[in-house]
Amino acid sequence: MQRRAFLATAGAGVAAALAGCIGPSLSSSEYDIGMQSNAFVPEPAVEGNDVPTFEAAVGDTVVWANTGSRNHTVTAYGDGIPDGAEYWASGGFDSEQAAREAWENSIGSGGIVRPSETYEHTFEVAGDHYYVCIPHEGAGMLGKVVVTE
Repeated sequence: MQRRAFLATAGAGVAAALAGCIGPSLSSSEYDIGMQSNAFVPEPAVEGNDVPTFEAAVGDTVVWANTGSRNHTVTAYGDGIPDGAEYWASGGFDSEQAAREAWENSIGSGGIVRPSETYEHTFEVAGDHYYVCIPHEGAGMLGKVVVTE
């Protein structure tokens, strides 16, 4: 009987210790846009838009968090950001082409945001900023940040 009690207690302790390792442990207050299987999930989402949309003001820093179990990227479309806006992407690339080449040449590791990791960008130019997760683009993982004055 003592052996069973010991094993039950030890098993519970191991499960508790691993609980934070099994899945993302980010609180929704730590990010603005979550990344799940094949979707960006803005909180709160702007209804009635063609893609998941988040609203920000000029000077705001938006934080994306990988809240799922798959690797993702946050990659601005080069022709999907306003004129005068600085290009942005996880991995710090200076163009969409560079981000895509890094993804392809690094065998899927260029600009990756792993589960429970975050990426952030400060928006300095008003307008619509469209972005994509490169590995899940074919599944429709697109997003938009609408930046207002």
